[in-house]
Amino acid sequence: MTHLWINILNMSITASYVAVAVMLARIILKRAPKLFSYLLWSAVIIRLLLPVSFTSSFSILGLVQPAGHTGTGVMEFVPKNIGFQLQPAVDTGIGGSDSLINNLLPAAAPAASANPVQLLLWGGSIVWLTGVVALLMYSVISYLRIVRRIRTATLVSGNIYESDQIASPFVCGFVKPRIYIPAGLSVQELPYILLHEQTHIRRRDYLIKPLMFLLVILHWFNPLMWLSYRLMSKDMEMSCDEAVLRKLGPQIRSSYSSSLLALAVHRSGLATGSSLAFGEGSVKARIKHVLAYRQPTSASITGSILVLALIIAGCTANPQPLEPPKLYSGYAVKQLLESQTPYVGNNSKVSELVAGMPLPDGLEGAGIELTTGSRPYGLTVNYLMNDKTGMWNEELGALTREPLLSNSVLLFSLIDNVDIINYSLADDGVSYSFTFTREEADELIGEDVRQYAGDEAGQRKLIERLASVSLDAQPAAVGEQI
Repeated sequence: MTHLWINILNMSITASYVAVAVMLARIILKRAPKLFSYLLWSAVIIRLLLPVSFTSSFSILGLVQPAGHTGTGVMEFVPKNIGFQLQPAVDTGIGGSDSLINNLLPAAAPAASANPVQLLLWGGSIVWLTGVVALLMYSVISYLRIVRRIRTATLVSGNIYESDQIASPFVCGFVKPRIYIPAGLSVQELPYILLHEQTHIRRRDYLIKPLMFLLVILHWFNPLMWLSYRLMSKDMEMSCDEAVLRKLGPQIRSSYSSSLLALAVHRSGLATGSSLAFGEGSVKARIKHVLAYRQPTSASITGSILVLALIIAGCTANPQPLEPPKLYSGYAVKQLLESQTPYVGNNSKVSELVAGMPLPDGLEGAGIELTTGSRPYGLTVNYLMNDKTGMWNEELGALTREPLLSNSVLLFSLIDNVDIINYSLADDGVSYSFTFTREEADELIGEDVRQYAGDEAGQRKLIERLASVSLDAQPAAVGEQI
């Protein structure tokens, strides 16, 4: 269940970026036929429906590409293994948002029976599933109510039925869609109302709209998807209005607008996935659009087709994977500088710095702890030790801290106010600890190590200097069993 929930989250985040792109494109196509705006929403439907896609150098999602994207066809803003990460983190492509979310995510406790994030994911999946079931039940009940009201409808001709139990014409049915009209429609109104509903049937809108509504139910927690559904419905109705005006001519604009107003549907947005009603979908905006409608020029249509093709292609394609960072003596200098922070209390940045440090053989990251209440400000880095080889000193016959020296000095240079860095290594119930201080790092280099964090050249120079220095070998302090 949690695996499905993570997939839904990733698809929803991806679809959100695509929806924003479509909304911006609608502004560009404001004066174009509404059919093009309607077709744009196919990109959102594809993103909500399919978890994988092809990769291309032309992708709008390249602007928010997560660092871990590997070109597998899946946009992974929330890692699939986040429930097992010792320092859980998401990458939405928006730095400020990532910092806020990651600072709120609880770190793993190696001694605990379950990762706190696993419990959050499980709880979130239950809430999500409950919402889906509730909305599905509501929608089914709403649809059955409509079906019950039109049971007594009488056949007029073909697939057209008349009923005195409805207030507005609509299309209902999934296999054999029928047009239902209210009793008492005037002979003048009937032709363009029927043409409007027949346009829905010809374009398969009676399938597209319920499909979008079902996808919105699956992503009910995302307000952008509800907004997308509303805007898509509006574009759908306006494009049908335009089809009627093109066929019957602009002389019907006044009477057509009057019919829209008279047959306007007042219903809950949750029920609009059930049928295609003539008088729904932002009636006021539709009336204004009908009255202002003009036949599009060939140049306008050509430009709209080009914009449509570019937006759909750019929104449905995943970006190509990022090139792996260039390493200098094992360090991704550019990425480390991007995570530089003046405050050790910046959990997100400090976590990125620790994660970017190469590890001695046999060590595995187990999260960090921050001491920020008062001086000295401290950082504790926890590791699980699967093999002692990388930390073992043959002369002393013990574990020593020297393999962690370079990492520590670089951390002191990149985190301005950290005073102490502690390391805790857990091995079969026994903990080993090491400590480095800022004074020790500055004395070792001969100056304030923060001077080397100004640019990549400074970091490389510090790395080179560290290659020629060493510490007096000190055995680890052995703690109590854990």
